[in-house]
Amino acid sequence: MNEEFLINSYLKKLSKNNPSSLNLNDDVFFDKNKKLVISVDTYNEGIHFLNFNKPDLVIRKIIRSSISDIYAKGVKPNYFFLAGSGNKSHFTKKNMSLINKSLSNEQNRFNIKLSGGDTTFSKNLSFTIMSLGYSNKIVYRNKAKNGDDIYLTGNIGDSYIGLKALQNKFKLNSKKKKYFIDKYYSPNLPIKFSLHLIKIANSSMDVSDGLVIDLNKLINKQKLGYLIDIDKIPMSNHLKHLTKHKKLNKLEYLFNGDDYQILFTASKSKRKYIKTLSSKMNQKISIIGQINTKSKSYLLDNRIIPIKYLKYQGYSHIF
Repeated sequence: MNEEFLINSYLKKLSKNNPSSLNLNDDVFFDKNKKLVISVDTYNEGIHFLNFNKPDLVIRKIIRSSISDIYAKGVKPNYFFLAGSGNKSHFTKKNMSLINKSLSNEQNRFNIKLSGGDTTFSKNLSFTIMSLGYSNKIVYRNKAKNGDDIYLTGNIGDSYIGLKALQNKFKLNSKKKKYFIDKYYSPNLPIKFSLHLIKIANSSMDVSDGLVIDLNKLINKQKLGYLIDIDKIPMSNHLKHLTKHKKLNKLEYLFNGDDYQILFTASKSKRKYIKTLSSKMNQKISIIGQINTKSKSYLLDNRIIPIKYLKYQGYSHIF
């Protein structure tokens, strides 16, 4: 079974009398009365990160990916709780020194505070992070409106190339390899812009599992479709050059996840305001398509291609 089936068939009924759970159909818990926003994520070695050879970079990546859920709701995270399971080969003095330094840097960068957690012995290495922020409003999933523009911050695809480089499945010169691996370990979160989301977005989430699969999650309870244009999906100059130089098919490199950019929808009346914010904050924000009621998951690439025919649409948790 996949994650959606597991939640809908077994867990959702347990949240029936808990409106703050958002019917287990969003990335956060939101208690409007207490102004409390919480997200929880677990990261396993070999699945969410390759190995623990660079513990400082792994911790950096999972902290940023965790707080990304809060930022994508238009909320600033304030606290995080960290639980780690592993053994003496994972939690050596050297590794703990590197982890501690990385956590300190992330706390200073995002103005968040480590506030508790847990440690347990395990043969397998994993981390669970709970992030917490305060707000009386959030931007929900499943609130997109017919005619909305679909927006994406930053660029996507770089992280996937970085992963392939780490797996030695993609040959790059040392300079390019360093660039893409850095994008894999150090996603650049659009934190300043995210705090304006509540004013402009009808729906929002971060791109973690992949653009297509996350866009489907964004509107999955609504009778809506979308049309996105592959030529409008934002790519870095490095990735543009790479796909052109190696004659790569862009469709195979843009939908693999680990980007942690913000995917959101907004009415056309917000275009001018969003463009002004983009310029003022020096934050790349791209319109990649529109929400509608006619098409159901289509990609425009000189011709209209049903999304279901994509070879790979993103990462899905299968149990």
